[in-house]
Amino acid sequence: IYGPSQQIMLGVGAEQPVSNDGKSFEPIEAHGLQMISIGNIVDMGQPMAWRGPMVTQALNQLLFQTNWRDLDYLIVDMPPGTGDIQLTLGQKVPVSGAIIVTTPQDIALADAVRGLKMFEKVSIPVLGLVENMSTFVCPSCGEQTPLFGEGGGVATAAEHGIKLLGQIPLALRIREETDAGKPTVLAAPDSPQSLVFRDLALATAAALAQRPRDYKGAFGGIKVESS
Repeated sequence: IYGPSQQIMLGVGAEQPVSNDGKSFEPIEAHGLQMISIGNIVDMGQPMAWRGPMVTQALNQLLFQTNWRDLDYLIVDMPPGTGDIQLTLGQKVPVSGAIIVTTPQDIALADAVRGLKMFEKVSIPVLGLVENMSTFVCPSCGEQTPLFGEGGGVATAAEHGIKLLGQIPLALRIREETDAGKPTVLAAPDSPQSLVFRDLALATAAALAQRPRDYKGAFGGIKVESS
């Protein structure tokens, strides 16, 4: 919401969602995924200088006024921190699980731990931790260098009894392909970077599969059409 980028990374740009009834949105299709971002609704040049009530209203609009179709997973990409969005989501929707994303250095890990404790406080299960920018991959020789420290994600996950779901490298390819609006898993499906994302997806699905499956009434006013 504060710095929307999903519409860029998935290649839909400034495409706006269609509203067939003037009240709700149809999700935008991108690479076989359904998506919607605040970046598809407001002018991308407009700063998101919103207070809590406006943020809550925007989150409600994206969640409850989008006509999702036959979903396997509904993934919410949240801004860092422990603010209104996380608290509102925990109050409005029984979330199946949260993933903590951090970089390896101590200052980022301290923020990640605060986020983990916040989710525990609002009874949202933490599925695991992802260490982003775990190593820098040289685009010329492929050598990996731990620019931001080494082992921080592994140690933090172990200390708090959660799984390390994956370690994503800082690689030129990932940046170039996401800037171009085509995810690495599609642009270069056999690349080492793509395999990292696939393993992360499998680990996340496995962690979710171990959660209770009684979803009766779990999604409140979220509209999901089944085919």
